[in-house]
Amino acid sequence: MVKLITREILRSTYVLVNDMKLRVLACCTCLLFIAIGLGASTVLAQPAADEEKASGQDPKPAEEKAEDQKPILIRDMVRVIKDYKIWLDIKRKWVVVDGRVCLREGELEMFACTRDTKEHESVVVLDTKSRYVHASLLAIGGRVGNVVRFSPEYKPASGTVIDLVVLWKDKNGKKQAVPAQEWIEHYRTEKPLEYPWVFSGSGFFKDEATMKQIYYGDAGDLVCVSNFTSATMDLPVQSSKDNSDLLYHARTKAIPPIDTAIRLVFAPRKKSKPDPKGKPKEKLPAVLAKDSALIKQVLLLEAPKPLEFEDEDPATPDEK
Repeated sequence: MVKLITREILRSTYVLVNDMKLRVLACCTCLLFIAIGLGASTVLAQPAADEEKASGQDPKPAEEKAEDQKPILIRDMVRVIKDYKIWLDIKRKWVVVDGRVCLREGELEMFACTRDTKEHESVVVLDTKSRYVHASLLAIGGRVGNVVRFSPEYKPASGTVIDLVVLWKDKNGKKQAVPAQEWIEHYRTEKPLEYPWVFSGSGFFKDEATMKQIYYGDAGDLVCVSNFTSATMDLPVQSSKDNSDLLYHARTKAIPPIDTAIRLVFAPRKKSKPDPKGKPKEKLPAVLAKDSALIKQVLLLEAPKPLEFEDEDPATPDEK
C-alpha cells in the first residue's frame, strides 16, 4: 500500500516538473508528506475500524464527533518550504497559505496573487510562490487539466475543481470563513462570483539568458478571475482579460479592511461519479455553499496572525 501511494504521488508530481531542481523540491515535499502521513489514520485505513466493520460493529460515533470538533493547528501540518507560509494538511487534503487583504475596491483580474506581483488587481496577496501551490495540490490528489485556449476557437480552462475558503478574524476577534467567491462580484449584477476555480496548471518557458525553466504562474497569476494561459487556477468559463471588458470587481461590502491577515484553504474537490450512460456532464460544477461541511471545518482551523512580508523575496532553493 505504501509503495502504491508513493508511486501515485510521485507520478502526479512529475506532471508539473520540467525543471530538475523544482522536481527535487516537489519530490521532497511529497516524501515528507508520506512519512508523516503514515502515522495519520486518514491516509491508510484503520485496522481497528476494519475489524469493527467485519464483526458487524459500527465505529463509535461519539468519538468521531469529538474528533471532528478538535481545533486544527498549523503545527500539525507539513510546512512546504521554510521561507514561505504554505502548509499541507495531510489528513484533510488541504493546502493552507497565509496572506493578507490587499484590495477592496475596483476591477479584478485575480482573486489571489503572490507577493510583489499583482496586488493592484487582486483581492488577496499570499506569502508563497505559485509553483509551491501547484506542487502541493498535486501531492494531495489535484489533477492538472488544460489552460484556456483562444485559437482557433475558445476552449475554457479545465482540471480538478479547487474549493477556496478564506479564514480571518473580524473586528471583534471572531473567526469568519467564507467561500472566496463571496469577495468577488459581477460588475453588472453585483452578485457573488457564480463559478468555481479549476486547476489549469499554468506552464513553463525557458529563460534564454539563464537557460532556466521558469514557471509562468510565478509572475502572480495564481487564482485568476480573468482567463490567462499562465494561470495556475482559472475559471472554467469565458472571462475577458481586456481592461475595457473586465467582468469582476472586488465585493467591497464583504471584504475586511486592507492588511487584514487571512488564511486561504485550497481543497481539491473529489471527482464526481461518471454518468452511468456514459454521457458527458455539460453542467458546470456548483460553487461551494456558505453552510457546507468544508466551511464548518475551516472554522476549526487556527486563525492567522498579522502578516508582514519582507521587502524582497527570500532566495529559494532552486534560485540559489
